[in-house]
Amino acid sequence: MKRLDRMIHVQAKLISSIKNRTSLVWKIPTFPILLMLNFMFGLATSLFIPFSSIFGLDEVGMSNVAYGIFMTIMAIGGVVISTYIGKLSDRNVSRKLILIVSSVAAIAGYLGFAYVRDYYILCFIGFFLLGIASATMPQLWAHAREVLEQSDVPKKEVPYVMNVFRMFTALAWTVGPAFAGWILVVMDFEGLFMLVSLGFLLCIFAIFVFLKDEPKKVDMTGKQVMLGKFMLRPHIFANIIAMFLLHAATTINMQNIPQFVTKTLGGTEAHVGVIFSVPPVFEVPLMIMFGIMATRWDLGKLIKLGFFFSFAYFFLIWNVTEPWQIYPLQILSAANVAITAGLAVTYFQNFLPKEPGTATTLYMNAQKIGSTLGFLLFGYFSSLFDYQNVFTICILFTGIGFFVLLFFGQERKHKKVAEF
Repeated sequence: MKRLDRMIHVQAKLISSIKNRTSLVWKIPTFPILLMLNFMFGLATSLFIPFSSIFGLDEVGMSNVAYGIFMTIMAIGGVVISTYIGKLSDRNVSRKLILIVSSVAAIAGYLGFAYVRDYYILCFIGFFLLGIASATMPQLWAHAREVLEQSDVPKKEVPYVMNVFRMFTALAWTVGPAFAGWILVVMDFEGLFMLVSLGFLLCIFAIFVFLKDEPKKVDMTGKQVMLGKFMLRPHIFANIIAMFLLHAATTINMQNIPQFVTKTLGGTEAHVGVIFSVPPVFEVPLMIMFGIMATRWDLGKLIKLGFFFSFAYFFLIWNVTEPWQIYPLQILSAANVAITAGLAVTYFQNFLPKEPGTATTLYMNAQKIGSTLGFLLFGYFSSLFDYQNVFTICILFTGIGFFVLLFFGQERKHKKVAEF
């Protein structure tokens, strides 16, 4: 009886803690608007990315090789341009202005995708316009971090608040792909891209009316981070490599599961649908839970735990023999996403707290490059191995990532690091 009372007390305390922390989020100035913008930007991404191969191969008529080059060009544009914009925003350029300009570029880019079918023009649009548009998400996250720095939120609560912020991206991905599928049936790609453009137009209105530039704590005018030297710090480089490997493995997995279920396990598209529907259900509560843990635990330890979850997930899925056996394993996938996607941005921002735009962009570029390589590696490895053994690549990548973080991911405290 005492044990039951203790459990009830712990649960009540946890619920009260979540309630109090969540109410804190809504009281932060302009934060509800930032949450809405984060959802809208995430929704735009979730409407296009799951159907990008259908657009390239079926709608435009690209070959597999041409499509791979097209996606690579888009990724390079996003990495190069958003990195440059991130450095500008951390010095003396208005982050609000950058959000408006990048959103305008997104509207122009997606309108181009709606009507243009020439391969080379699409490559230009993907590299230049959507390269500029790719700065919207990291700049919004950096702005959110600056809002937190200027607010009365205790420093220890910042990881939790940023995880709630990331949660709205996850919410967008729970509804975006299914909604996009319905739009494609009714309105085809022209209607889909028009809808995405309309979403960015609404975001521009919200940014213009409700957001204000947060004062930068340090005057960065004329003071540039030597990004190459920063990246080559051993613990920074280790974290970049680990995130790169994780996102490559995750992308390979997303491409491989439908083929593995239908062609190796003898399942159906319905099984695949259930498999992809399970993680979002658990991601949101897990993000809240790990966000609370991040206020008490070292973020580095939680990131390592996320990598361990990912390694265990791929190892277990490699050994399944029936489609239904994958369902409970998706909870491990949700736990990995809740940590490595939810807390990783704050984790990287802590490496360079005076320049959150550069730090956020650095993390997201590691994610983008890893995902791009994942698409290419899936096509290559699935031609060499059966679909079940493709998971061994994911096991290898996440295992190496976990090892790198475990032994090289922590800064050596006894070494004095020179300021740049």
